[in-house]
Amino acid sequence: MSMEFDAIARSLAEAGRYLASQGWAPATSGNYSARLDDGAIAITVSGRDKGQLTPDDIMAVNLEGQPLSPGKRSSAETLLHTSLYQVYPAVGAVLHTHSVNCVSLSRWLLRQGHNSLVLTNYELLKAFPGITTHEVEVAVPIVANSQDMVTLSDAVLAQLEALTTPVGYIIAGHGLYSWGATVAQARMATEALEVLVSCALQDLLLSQKLS
Repeated sequence: MSMEFDAIARSLAEAGRYLASQGWAPATSGNYSARLDDGAIAITVSGRDKGQLTPDDIMAVNLEGQPLSPGKRSSAETLLHTSLYQVYPAVGAVLHTHSVNCVSLSRWLLRQGHNSLVLTNYELLKAFPGITTHEVEVAVPIVANSQDMVTLSDAVLAQLEALTTPVGYIIAGHGLYSWGATVAQARMATEALEVLVSCALQDLLLSQKLS
């Protein structure tokens, strides 16, 4: 593999260990990827403990999700990464977490008939590129889970296409996908969204408790 791949692998492993340290990647859940200059995708191999990731736990696939690293198998959710790279040229890295708050709130919202979480009046929204004020509305799509990755990917892209500047989405009962131009930017977006989801959940719980 190239020096670029080695550097990306190190950054993905570091990001994964950080996300796991926050409790956002229990067991072996989650997967992380980044675009390479030659058009291939660096992505975590299947079944690894994200709190103990090393560069050896990163492999390469092509844009169709086919493995380019002999003897390694990527996540069953690889298509959810590669479909974003195919549609959004500005996306350079994708991180997928499984936090308790994202899983819980997304299940509740979907049961209530909501297909997105709308975030507004949070100062932390300015963590996302192009947002300079808390006085905006950012919609995070919520998609019903499926084990059929083609069906799930199509459902995700259909909801994202309706947004001017999508920053992430949540698979109900599953977890958050977020991204950025680089691994560092994707990590910042993931952290911001995880915190914002937690704030939204606390708002909901407090409003129900005090009503």
